[in-house]
Amino acid sequence: MVHDREWLEQRRIELEAEFNEAITLDGLTATWNIFQRRRGHRHSIDDVLTAWYALENSPPVDHFLDLGTGIGTVGMMILSCLAPTARLTCIEAQAISHRLLLENIRANAIEERVTPLLGDLRELKHNDRFLLVTGSPPYFAPSAGILSADSQRAHARFELRGDVRDYARAASRHLAVGGTFVFCFPYAQKNRAVKAVRDDGFAIVKQRDVVPKEGLVPLFSVFACRLGQHDEQEEAPFVVRDAGGRPTQALDAVRARFGWEQICRQSSNR
Repeated sequence: MVHDREWLEQRRIELEAEFNEAITLDGLTATWNIFQRRRGHRHSIDDVLTAWYALENSPPVDHFLDLGTGIGTVGMMILSCLAPTARLTCIEAQAISHRLLLENIRANAIEERVTPLLGDLRELKHNDRFLLVTGSPPYFAPSAGILSADSQRAHARFELRGDVRDYARAASRHLAVGGTFVFCFPYAQKNRAVKAVRDDGFAIVKQRDVVPKEGLVPLFSVFACRLGQHDEQEEAPFVVRDAGGRPTQALDAVRARFGWEQICRQSSNR
């Protein structure tokens, strides 16, 4: 059953009562929505470009895996662009994120298409092998900064349950022959990500740095990896906004991929 705006708003109010805090209802794609904690870990450009890079570098798949899925943003964005019969298996260890994941699956009426697992990706046991595995690993070692008192935010940013090496190991265990592992990682730690995937037998067939605004240094990088020996290519940086702060044509194209054509037209007419 597709839920209308009135149903979604009523569900948001109920979630606020359950969580005893502000919950927002936001657009994930032009047609899919997500519930998020206003002061929790939230959907970001990292998620958008990881989902987009996965779609760009993998053929259409009928079943894929998202590691450390959080509230479901990367996996659901990819799923929204696949055939209606395509399925997603995802795993998340944080109880509060998994709770919102379940609500976001329900909000978009995709219960029959998603298997949402609660657990540690390092302990994932699954008989299927996937032609696409995605992930957004936490970026920082616990010693690299001050941990947030909010458990969801802390686990999303800091490596409290494994690091990029664990994501690579999990991906290699569950990837089908010829499959692709796509993930993002901060540019400042790029060498660590490259070493992690190569140590686990991956070649980085494509990689792209993401520049938040023209003239600035890259913020993070996205990687498309395959097991074994393959040609490797580093693509030109993806620039999110031009020097004046306006969305670039590249970003408009990504938005269009997820159905935001009207926003893109408005942007191009400025």
